[in-house]
Amino acid sequence: MVANALFWFDKYHIDGIRVDAVASMLYLNYCRKDGEWIANEYGGCENIEAADFLRQVNSLLFSYFPGVLSIAEESTSWPMVSWPTYTGGLGFNMKWNMGWMHDMLDYFNMDPWFRQFHQNNLTFSMWYHHSENYMLALSHDEIVHGKSNIIGKMPGDEWQKFANVRCLFGYMFAHPGKKTMFMSMEFGQWSEWNVWADLEWDLLQYHFHKTLKQYFCDLNTIYKSEPALYSRDFEEEGFEWIDCSDNSHSVVAFIRRGKDNNEFIVAVCNFTPQPHSHYRIGVPEKGFYTEIFNSDASKYGGSNMGNYGGKWTDDWSFHNQPFSLDVCLPPLGVLMFKIDRKKTQAALKGN
Repeated sequence: MVANALFWFDKYHIDGIRVDAVASMLYLNYCRKDGEWIANEYGGCENIEAADFLRQVNSLLFSYFPGVLSIAEESTSWPMVSWPTYTGGLGFNMKWNMGWMHDMLDYFNMDPWFRQFHQNNLTFSMWYHHSENYMLALSHDEIVHGKSNIIGKMPGDEWQKFANVRCLFGYMFAHPGKKTMFMSMEFGQWSEWNVWADLEWDLLQYHFHKTLKQYFCDLNTIYKSEPALYSRDFEEEGFEWIDCSDNSHSVVAFIRRGKDNNEFIVAVCNFTPQPHSHYRIGVPEKGFYTEIFNSDASKYGGSNMGNYGGKWTDDWSFHNQPFSLDVCLPPLGVLMFKIDRKKTQAALKGN
C-alpha cells in the first residue's frame, strides 16, 4: 500500500493526494456498534497500527518527493493530523476543514432573514482555524448524489443566487486556510457534476455565468497579490476580529495580517440582501483605505454599490480600534480594504 502511494508520484508525476475517510482508518469503532470491535492494547478505540501506517506513508512520501501535498479528509478531533511525524503528528501537510464546509453550506442554504439566528455558523471556525493546517474544501462531494450544484443551493431569485455564490467564495478567500473549489462552481453550472459528461461551458454565453467566471479570475488575482490573505493562514496572529457579533444585520468584519504586522487587509461581509449606506467599522490605523475588492461590482453582475475607490478614516474609535471607517456595504457583498500609505503620508504632510 505504501508502494502504491509512491507509484502515483513516481510514474504519473502527480502534485498531491487526498486520503479519503481517514477517520474510518483511525478509529476501531468507526460506524460499529458495541461488541462489533476489539479495543487496542490500551483499551481505547484508536487504531494505533493505522496511525503508524499513515505516518510511514507520509514520511516516505516527503522524503522521496519534497514539496508535494498529502491531504487528509478527516472529520474528527484526532489531534495533530497535519503536524510532522517527528512531533507525533500523522504527517499530512493539510487537513480538510469539514466543519467549516458544513457550517457554510447550512448557512447559505437559509433564507437570508433567518441567518441572523445562526451567526455562529460564520464565526465558530475561528476558534480552531490555527490548530491544524486547514484547507477550506468545497469539493465534488458537495455537488453530487442529489445535493445540487453550488448555485442551486442558494436561496432567492437568479440575481440573489449568484450574489450569494460571490459572497460565499469572497468570505472563503478572506478566511484563514487554503482554498479548494470544484470545477463548474466558477461559472455557476446548474447541473450536478457528472463524471461521464462535459462541463456546460455553453453557459458562458449568458450574463450571470460570464460575470461569475470573471469574478473568480479577479478573486484569484487579488488573493495571489496580497500576502496578508495567505501568508499566516495557520497562525492565530494572522487573523483578528473587528466585529463578529452583529447578528441582527448578519455582518462580520475582520483583519487578515501578513508576516509584517503592518501589512493587513480589512474585510467586511454582508450576508443579507439589505444594503447599508453608512456602516461603521473600526480600523487600526489612520489614513486612506483603498477598496481593493468589491464582490458587488457591476462587472461581476452586482448592483455596483461601493465606496468610490476608498474611504478616509474618522478620528472616532470604534470596535476597540483607534479609528473607524464609514463604509457603504452592498447587498450580499464582500469588501476588502487596504491602507494606502503613500496617499496617507502625503495627506498628513500636507496638513
